[in-house]
Formats: sequence, C-alpha cells, structure tokens
Amino acid sequence: MITFAQAAAWIAAAEDEPILNTTGVVGAITKYVVPILLAVLGVIFISRAGKGEMSKVLTSSAIAIVGLAFIAGAGVLFVFGERLVNLIFG
Repeated sequence: MITFAQAAAWIAAAEDEPILNTTGVVGAITKYVVPILLAVLGVIFISRAGKGEMSKVLTSSAIAIVGLAFIAGAGVLFVFGERLVNLIFG
C-alpha cells in the first residue's frame, strides 16, 4: 500500500508530466457521452411530440439549445483565456 508521503514524492518527481490526461478525458466525453445524451433527448422530444405536447417540446428544445450554447461559450472562453495568459506571460 502506498503512503501519502510516497504519493506526494511521486507527484513531485513527475513535474513535467501531467497527472491526468484532461485532453483525453474531454475527447472521450465529446466522442461517446454527448451523442448518447443527444439521442436520449431526441427520443424524449419525439415521444412528447407524439403525445401532442408541442409546447413542451419547443420549450425543452430551446432550453437544450441555450445549454449547448453555454457549453460552447465556456470552451471558447477557456481557449481565449489560455491564449491571453500566454500572450501576457510569454
């Protein structure tokens, strides 16, 4: 079993390498999780539309589109912030 001191020493020794591959995690979420969630939303919208609840379908669709816009905006701001920091601090 690894002690806390051993783990801290191991992390401190690996300064150049990231502990967690966030690029891979984000890529996996984008590739696998997002399409499944969109498919589930599509099934829900189609089932509601089949029941004649068009106002609920339109409201849910608008909420989903606004949510996707917020997620995309957060990604753009993250990239913009990273480039701004690189510009200022070199």
